[in-house]
Amino acid sequence: MQGLMQDYPLTLPPVFDRFERLYGHKQIVWSTVSERRRSTIAEWADRARRMGGVLDLLGVPAEGRVGTFAWNTADHLALYWAIPCTGRVLHTLNIRLFPEQLTYIVNHAEDDVVFVDRSLLGAFWKLVGEMPTVRHVVVLDDGAPTELPDDPRVHRLEDLL
Repeated sequence: MQGLMQDYPLTLPPVFDRFERLYGHKQIVWSTVSERRRSTIAEWADRARRMGGVLDLLGVPAEGRVGTFAWNTADHLALYWAIPCTGRVLHTLNIRLFPEQLTYIVNHAEDDVVFVDRSLLGAFWKLVGEMPTVRHVVVLDDGAPTELPDDPRVHRLEDLL
């Protein structure tokens, strides 16, 4: 239809592309449990795109629900873009909720995959037995010395990338 204000839909992928194109040289700085890290927006955007590919690798359906249980880091920010830009539903989980509230929320949303920071894995893993729809738990490495459970549902993000 002619005469509209713009010639493309206002969806996240064009916004993401513009952000990378205009600000790719700028830096992102964030802290983990053990260190301060830096990357450029362009490096971060490449990682976000690869995170979207991880969802395909894990067999997450096109409109699947993906939960995040993580601190405010560049990887968590990348997931905020990667998940909806691939058509999936981003479902954030508040790390300050009580265990029974988290369990209810994950089950109600029917999350297929949950991305969890390594430092929060202990709190989340105790509840996974009560979450029948969660097929995969992807661990984001935030520098914490937490051991990973020996379970086929648990994956390190770096291994999947």
